[in-house]
Amino acid sequence: MTFADHLAAARATFRAWLDAVPEGGRVVVFCHFDADGLGAGAVFGRGLARLGLDVEVVSSGRDESAFSEGARERLAALGPDALVVTDLGVNEAGTLEPAVPVLYVDHHRPSGEPAGAFVVSGYDWDPIPCSAWLAYDLVVDVVDVADLDWIAAVGVLSDLGDKAPWPMLPAVKKRHTAKWLKETVALVNAARRAPTFDAETALDALMAFDDPKTLATAESPAADRLRAARTVVKDEVAEARKAAPMFSERDVAVPDGIAPDGLRFALVRVHSAAQVHPLIAQQWRGRLKEYPVICANTGYLDGIVAFSTRAARRDVRLPEIYQAIDTPGWNGRWGHGHDQASGGHLPPDVFNAVLDALGFGPEAHVGG
Repeated sequence: MTFADHLAAARATFRAWLDAVPEGGRVVVFCHFDADGLGAGAVFGRGLARLGLDVEVVSSGRDESAFSEGARERLAALGPDALVVTDLGVNEAGTLEPAVPVLYVDHHRPSGEPAGAFVVSGYDWDPIPCSAWLAYDLVVDVVDVADLDWIAAVGVLSDLGDKAPWPMLPAVKKRHTAKWLKETVALVNAARRAPTFDAETALDALMAFDDPKTLATAESPAADRLRAARTVVKDEVAEARKAAPMFSERDVAVPDGIAPDGLRFALVRVHSAAQVHPLIAQQWRGRLKEYPVICANTGYLDGIVAFSTRAARRDVRLPEIYQAIDTPGWNGRWGHGHDQASGGHLPPDVFNAVLDALGFGPEAHVGG
């Protein structure tokens, strides 16, 4: 299927979900806490409200799966007549089905589909759109949200970079300037990366402001919190960049069709209360192109190793590699995401077992 064919089918799914929403019903939008997820959440939140729906947008918690019992209880307590789950994956476990119609909008590798759900997954599209891009392309088909294109651009720039293939990006950059869009990306992402984890302030800003320059230059307590978070994250990243990588000692046993010429991993260990591990893994990815790079952070969550993996190699499919590793009690709870970007949160002993499976020696282990 072409991109246009996928989009047409996705818009039909979105309209079918809308038809299932009670007239004037209450819709909860549940989004991931990064700039792409918050951008998608804000586009849905502001767009659906223009259709006369009562909409509340909430972000996921710091260590929360959309498919956990805790998330289900939190969402049910909000009393939705319908639910949108965006940038949080698609999993056969589901959320609130069949009590309410649930729409999933996502671009990560899916893990099955919940029975009765409305699913828009961009994972197998070419190019793969991020969640904010998908959200905008769906909502603009049913209501005028042209003034919200900058919010979608924040998600696109954050997830796909300055040369993202979103057709609207050049025009949005010209109208709002790349400077203010990128400044907004940095502020929105800093809110969840800082030790204070203040994704709600970033979400509120995307829901309230009319353009990125106003958001980035506002004089308010909320804007001050975003700028303070950015300063903290910058300092934490600078410290984490001092850590040197170590390398696995043998090739990894991988599923058929992945890295047929052999594969070894690199590991960078850091200890930071900020969510710096995705940034550090991404930075080393560019320098160690033959190695998927794991950045393991022992300071982000108490008693847990938070880790991100980034790979430059296109013959690597990280979720398949990770989900082939047996982690009793934790199988299916980590190692999702994209082919070249994955990770999770594991206790130290389980994470060390993963390192063993990836060919690292005992010197790579993290402490309990």
